[in-house]
Amino acid sequence: MGDRTAFRTCPLCEALCGLELTLDDTGAVTRVRGDAQDPFSKGFICPKGATLGSLDGDPDRLAEPLVNGETTGWDEAFEAVRRGLAGVIERHGRDAVAVYIGNPTAHSIAGPLYVAAIVKALGTRNLFTASTADQMPKHVSCGHMFGDPLAIPVPDLDRTDHLLMLGANPLESNGSLASAPDFPGRLKAIQARGGKVTVVDPRRTRTAALADEHLFIRPGTDAFFLMALVHTLFAEDLVASPEHLAGRVNGLDDLRALARDFAPERVADATGIPAEAIRRTARELAGAGRAAVYGRIGTCTQAYGTLNSWLVDALNVLTGNLDREGGAMFPRPAHMPVYRRKKKPFTTGRWRSRVRSLPEVNGELPVATLADELETPGEGRIRALITIGGNPALSAPNAARLDGALAGLEFMVSVDPYLNETTRHAHVVLPPPRPAQTPHYDIALTGLAVRDYARYSPPVVPLPEGRPSEAELLARLAMVAAGTDGDPAALDEMIITSTLAKATALPGSPVHGREPDELRKMLDSGTPTEQRLDMMLRLGPYGDGFGADPSGLTLTRLRTEHPHGIDLGALKPRLDEVLCTTSGRVELCPSTFAADVDRLHAALNTPQSEGFVLIGRRHLRSNNSWLHNVPELVRGSNTCTLQLNPADADRIGVTAGGTVRVTSRTGTVEAVAEPTDTVMPGVVSLPHGWGHDRPGTRTAVAQKHAGVNVNAVTDEQEIDPLSGNAVFNGVPVTLEAVTPAPVL
Repeated sequence: MGDRTAFRTCPLCEALCGLELTLDDTGAVTRVRGDAQDPFSKGFICPKGATLGSLDGDPDRLAEPLVNGETTGWDEAFEAVRRGLAGVIERHGRDAVAVYIGNPTAHSIAGPLYVAAIVKALGTRNLFTASTADQMPKHVSCGHMFGDPLAIPVPDLDRTDHLLMLGANPLESNGSLASAPDFPGRLKAIQARGGKVTVVDPRRTRTAALADEHLFIRPGTDAFFLMALVHTLFAEDLVASPEHLAGRVNGLDDLRALARDFAPERVADATGIPAEAIRRTARELAGAGRAAVYGRIGTCTQAYGTLNSWLVDALNVLTGNLDREGGAMFPRPAHMPVYRRKKKPFTTGRWRSRVRSLPEVNGELPVATLADELETPGEGRIRALITIGGNPALSAPNAARLDGALAGLEFMVSVDPYLNETTRHAHVVLPPPRPAQTPHYDIALTGLAVRDYARYSPPVVPLPEGRPSEAELLARLAMVAAGTDGDPAALDEMIITSTLAKATALPGSPVHGREPDELRKMLDSGTPTEQRLDMMLRLGPYGDGFGADPSGLTLTRLRTEHPHGIDLGALKPRLDEVLCTTSGRVELCPSTFAADVDRLHAALNTPQSEGFVLIGRRHLRSNNSWLHNVPELVRGSNTCTLQLNPADADRIGVTAGGTVRVTSRTGTVEAVAEPTDTVMPGVVSLPHGWGHDRPGTRTAVAQKHAGVNVNAVTDEQEIDPLSGNAVFNGVPVTLEAVTPAPVL
């Protein structure tokens, strides 16, 4: 037959890049290039996407389920899951079962569609996800400010004149909570049209090196810097009063009062940023024609994560740039109906964790307390765990403690393609198919895209006989969790029937007053997953409304007329669609945030520590722990070294290639020293996702490039109290030279 070409969206990060795949007659991916016809990515590709073929054909990927380490059939594996879960529930109750959802789940179509059904079927309150190791502060801040924790404004990169970034390194991460193919090119375009890019970061990252200005900041002090910017805007009468926000904002005077004590001169020592630089940054932000402030993982994974996330968007409001072209805007994803409204006010703490009494946030508990719940005896102790696409034995704070706790579970089932550091503890492992065998539509990430865009990628290689798709696997797991093991399609049918019934009954819906059965017959004839997606697109803002708008979007039209994706246009103002606070206004100064500012006051009055603090690090060729088994991605600069300032290296007596012992409250690691002036004095940096030296895994390449796990020295006791997010940046550590330099 010879080679053939197929197209799909890359599933390996948040950038949504289109790929052109070349496959041989066996279905193996032999070449990957950027899809030049994709209207969003326009042929851009990064090293991760270029190696999709190697990931797809990785010989260490599991093709069949494992039960107690032995390969078995699918029916036998699900029967083992049924017995294991039913036994724990019968002995200990439903809250004795917990679910952990990892980062890769958001990069799929099946995860967002089916995971909630699994949690609901179990009836447990013990849900943990990677969100509380990453982005939960942003959900909390948006929930309180706008009423919806998923209403996250993104920088309108293609039209802004001024971008202020904190804790973000998109040249390595490809962007996060701001999906933008070719983020580097978009930053250069800002500069080319006469705009300015400013980066605030403890390291001179690749992004900072590209920027027009880089401000070193001491880890964990972003909230002081942001509050000083707010102070300056008020003190110098630079707060904007744009017409589009008139009468739409509450709390302006309250925020003014809160910021009064945070003059730039007061926070300069704490942040390491001179007062005049802070004032100039505020003036430039206010004076720019169109500006956006963007904060990402470095601002979330610290003790003031929620305050940081709040102040980022408060600055977008104060400068008049929220919901404005070139500012911070709300995407309008094609699959999300705009007529839906969140009826109940956003709140947290509807229940609390058993051991540390930490509040529920967004329906989940902090991963920082998962080990407590596994180890601590008593009623309600977690005895069984389902993990889906996650590796918390490496990614959770004080991961060694959690790793040990996993070994004591009565039952564990993991949905994962690898036997890795976490899934080695599982009694049952259910591997999803290869990427080439899996359809793709970015349900989660198009809601964060810097342009409105949609693309559906059907599987490019058929599944083997009897092999369930990822959607079928998760749907069947949900049914087993509910105590039945019928046809997984029944779950989809129930969801479709329920959704259509609600849509036809809801005023404002494009199908209000119509018959659900009529609409059901109009859906795509493909798989149940495709039928659900077709329903969502038809009910969405660009959809055909089941025939009401004959030119509108359907899955058939997206698949056949736009196989490379469709550009739905630049972001549009839509604050009225988004806002669902009780007041119907943007809450600029929520009371819970105002109360937490007391911690900032207390910290300003505390002498600065003279010791070292640890921060994380991104690699362009890596995405957390899940790409270290691809040979091409563990070469070159993608190495697990300890970066430290040359003056600090001299102080402890180590040179490049020597070994440094890093110690914190929770543990010790030894890492290879990499002195570099890209790190500010007093700061050391280890990359995230390494530590592949555990027995019982089947990841040969990763084991040869094991590195050390930075989360052996992060502290599960340290969290942002408003969101429960783990603190990974600004961790106090001590350093000791083990060997000053390599022996030649």
